[in-house]
Amino acid sequence: MNYANFPLDKRTPLPSADAEKGEDFIDIERLLGMAARQVKVVAVCAIIGLFLGVLYLQTTPKQYLSVASVLIDEGLNKVVDDISAASVTMQTDAALLSQIEIINSARLASVVVDKLKLDQNQDFMNPPQSALAKGIGFLRGVVGYFRSSTADEIPGMENVDAATRDAMIKEASHDYAVLKLQSEVLAQRNGRSYVIAIGYQSPNPALATAITKAYSEAYLADQLNASFDATERAAVWLQGRLAELRESSQKASMAVETFRAEHGLSANSDGQLMSDKQLADLNAQLIVAQADTARASARYQQYKAIVDSGSDNAFNDSAIASDQPSSLVITTLKTRYLTIAKRLQDVSANYGADHPQAVALAKEKADVSAQIFGELKQLTENYRNEYEVAQTRETALRQKIADAAGKSSIDNQSQVKLRDLNQQATALTTLYQTFLGRYEEASQQQSFPVGKVRIISDATMPLSAASPRTSKVLALFLVLGVLLGAGFGGLNEFNERFFRTGDDVRDRVGLKFLGYLPTIGGGKAGKDSKPDDAEADPKVASLSAAEKRARMRVSIDAPASMFAETLRNAKIAFDVVMEGQGSRVIGVISLLPGEGKSTVAANLAGLLAANGARTLLIDGDLRNPGLSRSLGMETEQGLMEAVVSGQTWQSVGKVDRQTKLAIIPAVLRGQFSHTSELLSSAGMRRFIDNAKETFEYIVVDLPPLGPVVDAKAFAPLVDGFVLVTEWGRTPRAMVRSMLESEPYVANKIIGAVLNKVDLKRLAKYGSLGGSEKFFDRYSSYYLEKSEARTKAAA
Repeated sequence: MNYANFPLDKRTPLPSADAEKGEDFIDIERLLGMAARQVKVVAVCAIIGLFLGVLYLQTTPKQYLSVASVLIDEGLNKVVDDISAASVTMQTDAALLSQIEIINSARLASVVVDKLKLDQNQDFMNPPQSALAKGIGFLRGVVGYFRSSTADEIPGMENVDAATRDAMIKEASHDYAVLKLQSEVLAQRNGRSYVIAIGYQSPNPALATAITKAYSEAYLADQLNASFDATERAAVWLQGRLAELRESSQKASMAVETFRAEHGLSANSDGQLMSDKQLADLNAQLIVAQADTARASARYQQYKAIVDSGSDNAFNDSAIASDQPSSLVITTLKTRYLTIAKRLQDVSANYGADHPQAVALAKEKADVSAQIFGELKQLTENYRNEYEVAQTRETALRQKIADAAGKSSIDNQSQVKLRDLNQQATALTTLYQTFLGRYEEASQQQSFPVGKVRIISDATMPLSAASPRTSKVLALFLVLGVLLGAGFGGLNEFNERFFRTGDDVRDRVGLKFLGYLPTIGGGKAGKDSKPDDAEADPKVASLSAAEKRARMRVSIDAPASMFAETLRNAKIAFDVVMEGQGSRVIGVISLLPGEGKSTVAANLAGLLAANGARTLLIDGDLRNPGLSRSLGMETEQGLMEAVVSGQTWQSVGKVDRQTKLAIIPAVLRGQFSHTSELLSSAGMRRFIDNAKETFEYIVVDLPPLGPVVDAKAFAPLVDGFVLVTEWGRTPRAMVRSMLESEPYVANKIIGAVLNKVDLKRLAKYGSLGGSEKFFDRYSSYYLEKSEARTKAAA
């Protein structure tokens, strides 16, 4: 079964483009592998970072920090607020932040600058700078030179005299000192307390202490001045307001009195209106008059009834009130009447009713009775008169009450307006008294020397530098170096587009992986290694002829080496694929020059020949016959002559005496460029067919696929290709592109080998549990003697 003739879709499918683009899931194992591979880059960058840190420490002047602490004292607030006209409560974060902004204000900075004359202090205005700051300042100066104009270029400055110019320069220097101090002072709240730390940092510890102390004192004085100014402004405002309130209060009181006089709303000592008092008195009199009328009416009716009953009953019904003047006369008459009546009764009883004395007594009795009746009639008339008088008086009082009630109603309506005026006058008077009291308090507060802040920790001379801190700076630069190294390492990993492990060959391009070929002679692979092929670069001519030939015989001189073992694995692979074929034509190809295909082809052919197989090695690179040069074969005839003239391999070939390996060299013939037509010609087919009659294996070293098409032209004559890729140099994308664009060649590739592998670095690219991690344990199967011979041959 010829596996090489299978169509492409029957073989291992190419991986998706996502894998090539790096869209696979990156797990922890892969990250650790990347870190292990880039540890040197990270270490170098970390060392550079430490060096820069040391350089920064050596070139940066030390800064000394002096700190003072001030307390926003709530206790002092309460003392001041008890007598202050402008109470302020410091209980919120916003209030403390406001105090910090006051400390950072330009006004406070200007006070400190003026107090210490910082605009004339060179230690403050021009402190020593680090090399980094000088560099940044230089760059800013260069940029500013092109962006700003000088004083002479400002319109009108040429007309300014020297004194004015000096004043402007002095003012500008003062403003710069204020801005500089304002930006450099440190003010922050200590935790959640009411303590604010004020600090300043300077290369001069004495200057830092002086500025910090001046700042804390200026802040304390500013608080006192602010309280004094607020109280003074309040007193001035209250004084002006008092005059207005006094005038308004007086006008309101005058309006009350005027309205009272106009409406006759005079009041007694109890504050009651006279009309109301008069009405109340009249009502009281009316009640008395009504009682008198009722009493007089009762008496009159009583005596009138007695009089109306006749004189006979007058004596019996005459209940005389003792309070009347006539009562005494009536009483006397009644007594007399009773006496006469008793004598009459006695006389009549003794002498009879006709007795003259009895008749005289009866007449006298009638006279007395008539007198009593007359008195009763007179008394009744008196009572009638009293009754009429009482009625008249009551009627008069009722009229007076009606008149007084009307006036009272009018007075009550006016009283409402009067009450409103009185309330306004009272309110203005009260407000005036209140403002007068506050004014007196504000006047007293102006001389009350208590602020709402106090210094609890004064600024002291710093004994050690606050910055730069050696440990922190070195740690920071070390971290920056590590991060920079990680960045470069990540960039290296991002730029990693080459084959490193067998998994890359299988997963990225879908080819069978045949094994690793270590760097011959123990040299380092990759960008720093020299090409193992003579066709790649004329610089390889620095190797001696013996060294070149030794490279071509590693599998023969060191048959137990890893290099030879990988070639045996390749032999087994194409023996399995080409099982049943008599003679096998194997093409050794690569994509780029210098990947070591000629060395692989020579060693593969030598290994086959050393194992007793009849093997023919053909140098098919007619444009750059590096295999022939490395083997030191100097001849006038080669593959081209044999194909063109129709000769057999015997006429141009040479045989190695040790292995019996037949070699067909190639001879460079000027600027002959039709090599692809030659390799695909009928003469080449006849030459290969003739060789198949003799040899079991025909190994052909073909030109790279990238620069020329010779290998593609020779593909119909090949039973299988072995693709040689250089470890860490052959781009995966190029191999993938070739496989996709040349399916005929791709179908015949049996597998790929990774050449020039640095075994020490290979383990860093292998996955956990991969074979790459255990190459050090495989060494017992590679004979030391053979390895020594390999190195000696190199």
